[in-house]
Amino acid sequence: MKDLVIIKIGGQAISELTDDFFDQLAVWRTQGKKILLLHGGGPLITKLCQQLQVPVVKKDGVRVTDAQTLALTKLVLLGQAQPLLLQKLSDHQLPVVGLNAADNQMLVGKYLDQSVYGEVGTVVSVNQDKLLPLLDSYIGVLAPLAMTPAGNWLNVNADQAAADVASLLGAKKLYLMTDVAGVLNQHHLIPRLTKLVSQKLVAEKIISSGMQPKIKAAFAACTAGVEQVAITNCLQNPGTIITKE
Repeated sequence: MKDLVIIKIGGQAISELTDDFFDQLAVWRTQGKKILLLHGGGPLITKLCQQLQVPVVKKDGVRVTDAQTLALTKLVLLGQAQPLLLQKLSDHQLPVVGLNAADNQMLVGKYLDQSVYGEVGTVVSVNQDKLLPLLDSYIGVLAPLAMTPAGNWLNVNADQAAADVASLLGAKKLYLMTDVAGVLNQHHLIPRLTKLVSQKLVAEKIISSGMQPKIKAAFAACTAGVEQVAITNCLQNPGTIITKE
């Protein structure tokens, strides 16, 4: 879909968004683009788990999610992170609508590997008939949670969720926002990144474990046909562009 832009924003980044971010969204809206934001909440979820003495376990950058962790994840994403982002968008006079997996089966998912990660999944379908008309009038704000056909909630890594949704909807652009200018090599920005080079940098431990899930999601979206995929800390900066070999 040539006019669809999808942006993933980390939970920590929500409170740090600058006026430039909101200005760019406003410009895109005047150009007739549909905008969908997927927000995370990782640091907030970790903080709440620690306060309640719930173990925090990650494997390959993915949060292992038991029933208690899933309940806290839903609480943070839908009760804290999403309302904060909606308020900030509204404060900048942008029309917004909050969305989650329970809205008309907005996001349907499947388990990633229940024996390893617990209640963690990936997105396999999006209710386009409900979502796309909303994006004609509003900026959508979507939590990275999915539901199985049987009605079980799944925690989805926010970068993975953004890549899944961008791929399924055929988005033109996918931005994975982070707290650095892009993928770095010895503090220097890598302007364009291929999968082969990324694998080399991971093996050399130049790309950190925290960046690896983001890069994996970015290449998945690129392979699925998303025209432009970027890892950046600013919509006005190109950051690192993900390219095929």
